[in-house]
Amino acid sequence: MATTQLQKRLKTRHLVMMSLGSAIGAGLFLGVGEGIAVAGPAILLAYVAAGLIIISVMRMLGEMVAADPNPGAFSYYAGKALGPAAAFAVGWLWWVQLCLVVAVEATAAAQIMRSAFFPDVPQWIWVLAFMLIFTVINLMGVGSFGEFEYWFSFIKVAFVILFLIVVTAFLFGLTPGESPGLSNVQGIDLAPSGIGGIGTGLLIVIFAFGGIEILAVAAAETADPETSIRKAIAGIVLRILVFYMGSVTLMILAVRWDNPDLAENPFVTTLTTTGLPAVGAIMAIIIVVALLSSLNANVYGASRMVFSLAHRGMAPAATGRANNRGVPIPAIMVSVLIGFASVLVNAFNQDNVLFIGLNVVGSTLLVTWIATVASHIVLRHRAERDGTPLPMKMWGYPVLSWLTAAALLAVIVLGMFAPDTRTQMLWTFGIFAIVWLIGVIVTRGKSVEEVTGGDELAPDEPHAW
Repeated sequence: MATTQLQKRLKTRHLVMMSLGSAIGAGLFLGVGEGIAVAGPAILLAYVAAGLIIISVMRMLGEMVAADPNPGAFSYYAGKALGPAAAFAVGWLWWVQLCLVVAVEATAAAQIMRSAFFPDVPQWIWVLAFMLIFTVINLMGVGSFGEFEYWFSFIKVAFVILFLIVVTAFLFGLTPGESPGLSNVQGIDLAPSGIGGIGTGLLIVIFAFGGIEILAVAAAETADPETSIRKAIAGIVLRILVFYMGSVTLMILAVRWDNPDLAENPFVTTLTTTGLPAVGAIMAIIIVVALLSSLNANVYGASRMVFSLAHRGMAPAATGRANNRGVPIPAIMVSVLIGFASVLVNAFNQDNVLFIGLNVVGSTLLVTWIATVASHIVLRHRAERDGTPLPMKMWGYPVLSWLTAAALLAVIVLGMFAPDTRTQMLWTFGIFAIVWLIGVIVTRGKSVEEVTGGDELAPDEPHAW
């Protein structure tokens, strides 16, 4: 029996654990070292700045989710606040980003499996295996997805906590390695590259948090979106303060910041310093788990976005159908096409898959976050004008909302002066402009009500907006 509705089968514990693990991926395990290399110990200032931006954006998104949960999330809110073309552009750009990232993550995980464990197995076979496994997991239903993502996130969180404990013990001389005490930060320039280095580090840190916005999509399929998103966002603050900043602080204390190995492989280098065995193999497994966790979440997020777009008349109607268990099978199958296509690319041109994918989608998250902030400012203004009660509110509105918008624009300006990031941003903004123009044509003559309607969730519930 076919339906057009999703089922609310995710539990609050699923969303809370996803909030703790959603951004613990390659951005943390590998990107941290690059940030330390360009900014030195002052990278902590970049984490503070980036953390404040992320927390503010997610609080705004949480306000909108609690008031009106929808699997289209920021695309849906952009439609209500900024018009049909904005909904189309934001939704499709995010969908393309996730589909490409699925291919990138499958490829990265396959490279590690081949280089660290099975050098005789062709890379494309691993990519095919990962794509088949996680397509099946998503086809099993949102409850199965939630359980797999819960345990993936649990493994990542447990490892980071163990890392914090082990390195702290090392610094106190409780492991086989010789503790440096505080010698690695004594008598050194804490900001060796000055403001410019901190700015470059900020860009690296910002991109490391990509994917965190998927919580807004998943919250719509929980029985109590308001409670779930509130707890999940509280978890984000914990993760940034403890996991990211705690890990970076301990790395800088345990290993000299200018050690080239730290830039290349920060966690392995730091753990090796403690004198504990088998670090490389353990770390390789953890990174593969982190990549596959993100792959799983991105297949889910992409399928829900195209499903929502279909319900709002901006995607083929067939992708808006679900089976009697609320599984949007057509949307899932469309969302894994690029991932399966990457199997062929890996077979014939495996060295360029990561480069192509990352250059296209590297800064797409900035568009998503800016759209989120703009939508929040408009919708919050309307709610206050109309006297609409909101179950969850952004702090310090409107001052903090506008300051966050200004900070994101400053990040874009900063990125345009960095050669590596400039390429990503030009790709992203060029694609966004094209998709926006297509959206203007596709949604011509449609009202805001027509592109924000639909019955994606079952059962229907009243919303604040």
